[in-house]
Amino acid sequence: MPGQANQATRRKRMFTPARLGVYAFLFSAALFFLLPLYVMIITSFKPMIEIRMGNVFALPAAATLEPWRAAWGAVSHGFWNSVAIAVPSTVIPILLGAVNGYALSFWRPRGANLLFGVLLAGAFIPVQVMIYPLVWMMAHAGVFGSLPAIVVVHVIFGMPLMTLLFRNYYASVPHELFQAARIDGGGFWRIFIQVMLPMSLPIIVVAAIMQVTGVWNDYILGLVFAGRENLPMTVQLNNVINTTTGTRLYNVNMAATILTAAVPLAIYFISGRWFVRGIAAGAVKG
Repeated sequence: MPGQANQATRRKRMFTPARLGVYAFLFSAALFFLLPLYVMIITSFKPMIEIRMGNVFALPAAATLEPWRAAWGAVSHGFWNSVAIAVPSTVIPILLGAVNGYALSFWRPRGANLLFGVLLAGAFIPVQVMIYPLVWMMAHAGVFGSLPAIVVVHVIFGMPLMTLLFRNYYASVPHELFQAARIDGGGFWRIFIQVMLPMSLPIIVVAAIMQVTGVWNDYILGLVFAGRENLPMTVQLNNVINTTTGTRLYNVNMAATILTAAVPLAIYFISGRWFVRGIAAGAVKG
């Protein structure tokens, strides 16, 4: 019968060698990334006696939450420091990048292309090259080793990418919409706040995910500029893992690592569909 023939054809198409190869590659890639996470999770619940037995992939026979309590006690101060750093270091670059992208896309001031080229070049300058000049500037300004210092540094390094994202996103917005707002008497800030900003939710989510992830996972800038009282979670995690006193507690190290990575992972899982939508919208025009 025609219906059965069509079903048989579809089944053959579903199990072609190329499709099986793609599935095998995807499964191998997922296993490659998920296996270390599995080992980290089960190790964090094991007591040290079980860990010393060497059964890396075995589930814990006597699961315990004590490593998690110890890990949180070691990095909790760094967690709140990272929150205090990440919030302004995300909000400020996004706002400035949105204004820059809006101005470069619609108002086109004199020298706009040159300014955009300078900002774009800033995205490719290695962080390590700029550390010493920034240390010198912060020290002479009297803010080195403080919370404002690390926030300013993250704002500086986040501005080029944020401007690029919003400029490309606003380039995909019909110019007739901007012209209609101008005819209705809208000025620079009114059009931006009432027209452009409400349309920018997808790219704002993309920018927030990228900026929060970059700031939260940063180590070198936090170590250099934050100061002893404002060290982020990544620096304190390094101090926990690389301690030279006592016995190396692998279960505490694994729990501390998972706690440090929990915020970026949660953001990706919650906002994943917005991330894909925003990237696609911002890639329409360049």
